Amino acid sequence: MKQLLTITICLFLFGNIYAQDSVTYKKNQIRDFKIVPLPAIGSNPANGWLFGVAPSATWRMGNPEDTHLSNLVGNFLYTTKKQWIFSSRSNIFLSEDKWILWGDWRYFITSQPTFGLGSTAPNAPTENPNQAGVLWGEQQMDFSWFRFYEAVLKRISDSKFYLGIGYHLDIYSKIENFLDTEAGPTELIFSHDYYNAQLGFSEERYTLSGITINGLFENRDIAVSPYEKNFALVSYKINPKFLGSEKTSSSLLLDYRHYFNLSDRRKRHLIGVWGLGNFLVSGDLPYMSLPSIGYDTFGRGGRGYAQGRFRGETMVYAETEYRFPLQKEKETFGGTLFINASSFGSKMTQEKLLENINAAYGVGLRVMINKENRTTITADYGFGKKGNSGFYLNVNETF
Repeated sequence: MKQLLTITICLFLFGNIYAQDSVTYKKNQIRDFKIVPLPAIGSNPANGWLFGVAPSATWRMGNPEDTHLSNLVGNFLYTTKKQWIFSSRSNIFLSEDKWILWGDWRYFITSQPTFGLGSTAPNAPTENPNQAGVLWGEQQMDFSWFRFYEAVLKRISDSKFYLGIGYHLDIYSKIENFLDTEAGPTELIFSHDYYNAQLGFSEERYTLSGITINGLFENRDIAVSPYEKNFALVSYKINPKFLGSEKTSSSLLLDYRHYFNLSDRRKRHLIGVWGLGNFLVSGDLPYMSLPSIGYDTFGRGGRGYAQGRFRGETMVYAETEYRFPLQKEKETFGGTLFINASSFGSKMTQEKLLENINAAYGVGLRVMINKENRTTITADYGFGKKGNSGFYLNVNETF
């Protein structure tokens, strides 16, 4: 879902598993383990207010001089829209950064508005001018979503490059469509149902299962809150029918991030740039598996719009964020200004990629609660087109 958003509302505890008086580092031994069992509250347009627990853990699997900090973030949340959200996301660096392990596990009993395909859907429900008899604009969906993603990447020699494979599984079930208002055109077909029926997918349940081939360049200083350098990912997803997918298909994900320091003395003073592309390469995907705004791994993209506001077979997204400290010497408080833009293409509606662009902008506050690993509480307000806007609370930087 868009932003599994959390903010600390109490002091946190630290726990050390291993003694710190030894300078001998064993390979892949967990050291400097710290867990923050956060009671949490959050907010975003797709979920409303969220309440629950959001435990976060950081540790090292080797010498700090040559091994990145590993991180795991969990969410156990209930929302004011009567949703249940359970998730665990991990980024683990083994000793000397020779291997990286990625994990993304989720189970949601949730709801979300969908607006149809492409970049031009209106806010209010109406008939799609490009699809006679089909709804366009806001339509509500209730559904359950199970996800299991795991990937293993091997470092190439002593470089910053990694290659690896992974397995991915998404199961959408108990899907129901409805309109919030009785004034809507109820005689029309829901966008989700029309798309799936045209391509031979079920309207109530479907599965996407397959493997990923991944190439990674990891050069950030701390992955959860970088101050410098860059990151790049190329991920080719193959969804064969014999592994459980409804149809055989493939897609390509491109992700690049760069951080430009503006001060040698205050590394927190920087400009971050993020570019994301997601493209259907072959076959067909079910509706909820199509590229969509806010469906990056941590649900951070598209501030100013609700998750799922735009959707299509092809997607490009770009964001620039100016980050700066708010105190002369201390690092506790910081701020940010951001702007983003996205575009979606759809074969079904014959809308071309970059034909229409949706931009958003906003401002944010940062509170650093742990300087060593840069654990940061973030609060942002974003403004999009057509009256779209949203308030976002989170842990760690957007990208």
